[in-house]
Amino acid sequence: MKKIAIFILIVFIPSLVYSEILIPMDFSQTDHLKAYGVVYKTLEKGYNSKWLLNYRGGSFLLPSADDLEVLCRLRGVTYEQISPMDYLSIEQTIEKSNMDIVHLEKAPKIAVYTLPESKAGQLKGFAGEPWDDAVTLALTYAEIPYDTIYDTEVLQGKLEDYDWLHLHHEDFTGQFGKFYAGFHSTNWYKEIQQIDEELAHKLGFDKVWQLKQAVVQMIREYVRNGGFLFAMCAATDTYDIAQAAYGVDI
Repeated sequence: MKKIAIFILIVFIPSLVYSEILIPMDFSQTDHLKAYGVVYKTLEKGYNSKWLLNYRGGSFLLPSADDLEVLCRLRGVTYEQISPMDYLSIEQTIEKSNMDIVHLEKAPKIAVYTLPESKAGQLKGFAGEPWDDAVTLALTYAEIPYDTIYDTEVLQGKLEDYDWLHLHHEDFTGQFGKFYAGFHSTNWYKEIQQIDEELAHKLGFDKVWQLKQAVVQMIREYVRNGGFLFAMCAATDTYDIAQAAYGVDI
């Protein structure tokens, strides 16, 4: 009986030495954006993972699996193999500190609210805003998939297809953004204004502000139904202003 027990231990101990993969998010991490992409891909593959809030910069724990280690190496992401004892120590540290563990079970479907390139390209010489969208750049580099949607898709109820919606420079008051003072005479600004005005008429609205207020109401319902919303820059205040001034051309 002892021989059988010893044999079982010999067989299984190697697989228990490293029970999980730690992806640190502190200064030891060589590529933080790619690390987020690795976690996303892990969830896509059907693995669960853990987000260690405030622990080493908000590190992640992934199951110990060969394909995940290969993924980390291919994407240049720093990782550490940890044992059950290591994990127990991490748990104790988290319990004693201002930290927490969030269990991740699903790769969210992400939508970025932005003017589609296909529509922008309908105007001859359209080059878009003279700066890059930091969010789409980050998602693309991290290899996290996302879709772009705009007013037409929102009014069609397409938000229900997504778990997460991102808003950036949008002006939901319909006044074409805070850039008017400095850029209203530039071609790219005029072309974006033209696109929005033509789209408003196409969707049955007399003015762009009416269209944008209708979009805001759809986003509001999306959030009330459990959707996640992340807004930055002009979208944070114009979203609220459009709701406060609903029905009014301000």
